[in-house]
Amino acid sequence: MEQQPALSVLVNNYNYARFVGRAIDSVLSQDAPNVEIIVVDDGSTDQSPSVLEAYNSRVKVIFQENAGQAAAINTAVGSSVGEILCFLDADDWWAPSKLSATAAAFRANPQASLVYHRLQPTLVDGRPTSKPIPRSLCSGALSPLLTRSAGWWPFPMTSAIAVRRSAWNAAGSIPEQFRISADAWLVGIYPFLGDVIAMPDPLGFYRIHNNNWYRATEDATTLRRRMKHWQQTVEATNLFLSAHKLPARLHLTDHYPYRIASAKLQGADARTRFKLALEGLFFAGEPNLLRRTRDSLRSARGLSRLGLDVGLSEATK
Repeated sequence: MEQQPALSVLVNNYNYARFVGRAIDSVLSQDAPNVEIIVVDDGSTDQSPSVLEAYNSRVKVIFQENAGQAAAINTAVGSSVGEILCFLDADDWWAPSKLSATAAAFRANPQASLVYHRLQPTLVDGRPTSKPIPRSLCSGALSPLLTRSAGWWPFPMTSAIAVRRSAWNAAGSIPEQFRISADAWLVGIYPFLGDVIAMPDPLGFYRIHNNNWYRATEDATTLRRRMKHWQQTVEATNLFLSAHKLPARLHLTDHYPYRIASAKLQGADARTRFKLALEGLFFAGEPNLLRRTRDSLRSARGLSRLGLDVGLSEATK
């Protein structure tokens, strides 16, 4: 009898023909046995289909009309059978020991719903840049932390996340409103379903390019888009908590990055900057005191009396 895969690798791809081959090769090079690989192409219009067809004998490839990242991941999970679900964005790739380390972490922590590791940021050409992310690591029962921080924590990106199938079944599919940043659902919901385990090694590589959600520069449009995403994530989380009769509720006023983004748009006088600096010192979302202090002071100091929205309206007069 054929053995059922213990690990399912779920790759979501949209117009990443130039990157997806390296992502798949990094999975084929893993040192873990008993792995299935499923790639869902979410209606790519580039050369992705021809790239993926070359892997047809070793990888299950599914083509669907464009519906967003959440829909692509849901399709992949629905076609998989592994006990552990490991997610990989098509523009990222893994170190050879990623899957074996992930499987060992789940075996050692039967209460874990989610296991993650750091990612090494790289330039488009794959050269490393900056330090592995996230800098701060969080393990254990994180739901009290998320309740105090409106769901914000030093969360990992999609390609660093693995979840237990039983937790996926309890959570249900990712709401398709998460067309991008579907990892916000994974890192926001699964800590309420079990423990989180952080592995300190950078077992994957996160490629930085213009299609990433987070950019080096911040303008009013980008900030408003992030704020809307954070607001919708809080609302979706509260709906989930209510539906599952869990007592916790998130409050957007506890979301410090949201408050800083709002101040950047609206402008902040000296009193507001001082107040936000103090709030940042006690923000539950960053567990490391030194980083919390540095980030709160830097964020408050970077605020201007003239907000980006005001500056934009002045420029158009």
